[in-house]
Amino acid sequence: MMRVLIVDDHEIVRRGLREILSDEFSPLEVGEAGHFSAALEQILRQSWDLIIVDINLPGRSGLEVLEEAKRLRAKTPVLMLSAYPEEEFAVRSFKLGASGYLNKSFAADELRVAAKKVIAGGKYVTAALAEKLAATLGPDVQAEAHETLSTREIQVLRMVAQGRTIKEIAAELALSEKTVATYRTRISQKMGLGSNVELTRYALRHGLVD
Repeated sequence: MMRVLIVDDHEIVRRGLREILSDEFSPLEVGEAGHFSAALEQILRQSWDLIIVDINLPGRSGLEVLEEAKRLRAKTPVLMLSAYPEEEFAVRSFKLGASGYLNKSFAADELRVAAKKVIAGGKYVTAALAEKLAATLGPDVQAEAHETLSTREIQVLRMVAQGRTIKEIAAELALSEKTVATYRTRISQKMGLGSNVELTRYALRHGLVD
């Protein structure tokens, strides 16, 4: 019995992933979660052969699901999905322990190949992403400003760029407004960008938000 946990906030996406995987693995047990808390509950409930996580979840991000998954089930492979450009989140995902990364424009066959490879203990990257990962190992590569941010700081940056207020961000992330304001200050200090307009322009330019 192959056990796969799918973490995505869109039911139609979860259903599509289930159908694709059902063609490859039989028998198959699929667990589903639409947000961080539900994912954490499923991860704690039982062991999984594969966890598939969408980066863009409501509230706490898929990167935080990845961190918790690797903390609680270190040996379980995690395949990250994203609608964002590979080069912006893939490197961060692999540093956090992901076994593979796919853009949501993938074909069904690509998902099957990726799932089989990471379940077997390998890593899955596209050719374009492999080049990006190789480039990050070069001694003369200049890191982008957002690469210095923590996972939570990236999340706050994205929400600021989406026009959310400190109060709205605090409510969605279940944090105090003071804590969110502290994250906002750290982001500005690390990136050298003071205003929300500057942060929004940066996020849009680097594909961190739609």
